[in-house]
Amino acid sequence: MTENLDKIICVTNRKLCENPLDEQLAFLAKKGVFRVILREKDLPEEEYAALAKRVLGVPEIELFVHNFPNVARELSVKKIHLPLAKLTREICAEFEVVGASVHSVEEAVLAEKLGASYVTAGHIFATDCKKGLPPRGIDFLEKVCKSVKIPVYAIGGITRENMHIALEKGAAGVCVMSGLMNGTFFK
Repeated sequence: MTENLDKIICVTNRKLCENPLDEQLAFLAKKGVFRVILREKDLPEEEYAALAKRVLGVPEIELFVHNFPNVARELSVKKIHLPLAKLTREICAEFEVVGASVHSVEEAVLAEKLGASYVTAGHIFATDCKKGLPPRGIDFLEKVCKSVKIPVYAIGGITRENMHIALEKGAAGVCVMSGLMNGTFFK
């Protein structure tokens, strides 16, 4: 499994952590998971900025600001992840790496045309984060991977046990939230 740690992007949800988020991220970095999308959807921009500043203090973490381009600018973070609705050519030209969340082949193609560096496609497997909403599945992931030239990261219900399935279907990597936030991924 350790050979695939470089294919994992941690997506945060501090409410799932037993420890403060920056401590959990320091633990993950020691395990070999460095890329982090700071996705704290419930925080207003000012509180998000304060949290992002703390996360930037965690050694070795490669931070992707989620949803707040102004926070990324303020903190000189050159990597950002956005909902597709916020993705523009101007944003893609401004930042070094720009990711977008997509939920269809058409959205993935649009994100690529707008200049996204990568997309996250999901949700692939059943997940508590989307309780009651059927997963799009592995065939969906494969179609998205074949429809674009940019890297596709599978998201939704990804575990240590099933991540290889996403990689086999063409995903460049996976995004993991729950297992990394609650510490079960490495048990």
